[in-house]
Amino acid sequence: MWDYTDKVKDHFLHPRNVGEIENPDAEAEVGNITCGDALRLTLRIDKKTGIIQDAKFKTFGCGSAIASSSVLTELLKGKTVEDARKITNKEIAGFLGGLPREKMHCSVMGQEALEKALANYLGEEAPEEHTHEEGEIICHCFGVTDSLIARVVRENDLHTVEEVTNFCKAGGGCGMCHPSIEDIIAQTHGAQATQIVETQKKKVLTNIQKITLIQQTIDREIRPQIQADGGDIELIDVVGNRVLVGLRGNCAGCRTAQFTLQHAVEAKLRELVDEDIFVEEVRE
Repeated sequence: MWDYTDKVKDHFLHPRNVGEIENPDAEAEVGNITCGDALRLTLRIDKKTGIIQDAKFKTFGCGSAIASSSVLTELLKGKTVEDARKITNKEIAGFLGGLPREKMHCSVMGQEALEKALANYLGEEAPEEHTHEEGEIICHCFGVTDSLIARVVRENDLHTVEEVTNFCKAGGGCGMCHPSIEDIIAQTHGAQATQIVETQKKKVLTNIQKITLIQQTIDREIRPQIQADGGDIELIDVVGNRVLVGLRGNCAGCRTAQFTLQHAVEAKLRELVDEDIFVEEVRE
């Protein structure tokens, strides 16, 4: 049984702003009733000030979907269009005191509806990656595209198929798409890591920035490979360009440990952090 906060229960049992604005200034429909969730959002906007005067919703879905939609309309009223565009699914979930991981897709649906509605108001096309009809469909059970999966992975720092399913339902059906979702996760985080590294290389890193980048590289680029072989790695300390690590599990005391340090750890840190880094093992 999922543990819902009092705010989720309140907005589910007493939803605000249910209904539809007649002749709205902005509107959007997202989701698919056949998949279990759908949301229609309508907005009244003062064209002179750009302030959202009213917001209403109609939702087909679970309690979390209703609560997320209710909170979204409350967050919108009184905001300018510019400020409303900054609202994320994390903010929606946070206002509710959090949602169960299995229900985070409800907050994502709210953000998706908002962005589509505001694009409608501004005469823009809805962002391609937020539109289920665009991109290559990866999960045919729920009609989710590669672009939407990449988006939720990137914005919510997801690392497993299960987490992706919680945020956008992809992978929650037959399971045939799981390998493709895993590829998208790897590609998305790989692109993020490259972007972080290129940004950091343009400036001199402080000690804290350097240690943070080393830890991120180990967590995202090195640890998954080592864990796949039954081992693990722990960052012990960073002294100048000396990176002290501990090998755990099957890697601890392994005859190929030195090879792992040089070719899997040191080489990757030199590529992504600093070309002068060298790695040493600290044994317990």
